[in-house]
Amino acid sequence: MPSLPDFALAEEDRRALLQFARHSVQASVTRSPSGSSPKEEIFARVCGVFVTVFIGGKLRGCIGVVEAEKPLDESIAHCASSAALHDPRFPPIRAEELDRLQIEVSLLSQPAPIQPDEIELGRHGLLIVKDRQRGLLLPQVAIEHRLDRESFLAETCRKAGLSRDAWKSGSVQILGFTCEVFSDRSETHAAK
Repeated sequence: MPSLPDFALAEEDRRALLQFARHSVQASVTRSPSGSSPKEEIFARVCGVFVTVFIGGKLRGCIGVVEAEKPLDESIAHCASSAALHDPRFPPIRAEELDRLQIEVSLLSQPAPIQPDEIELGRHGLLIVKDRQRGLLLPQVAIEHRLDRESFLAETCRKAGLSRDAWKSGSVQILGFTCEVFSDRSETHAAK
């Protein structure tokens, strides 16, 4: 059964990751130099990560990597920039919106096979895989959209471009993972 990432985060690590993601978004949107890589040890870790960006509390992008091959500084910089500018569901964030920017970072455990009856809503995220088709939903999606277990599986299948009941097929792989999720959504930030 999937478990949390294999390292514990201190509060200062969470703040540093959020600050770096924010800086990466701001640098990408304003086309300014990103500066040097952070020195904190946490940035050398390798794990899956998603960066979600909000403007005034509304979702404006969410991009991530599941099977990370690069350290967190590179993964976060890429995901933050892509979430802000290249999520095809939303228009790119503009410089005048940065004063209302909010960031959420999700660090993922390694996905592992999970049975539908083992899924704990709000704890497990899902990755549905069939051949080259893949769909992923983070654990918080089930809670935010009030999905039950079957709806969560169906929505993940839909995201993979499969039929909503494809998860019932033996040819579909159901993987679960957990996340450590933290954000600055309750704080107010001014663009720097």
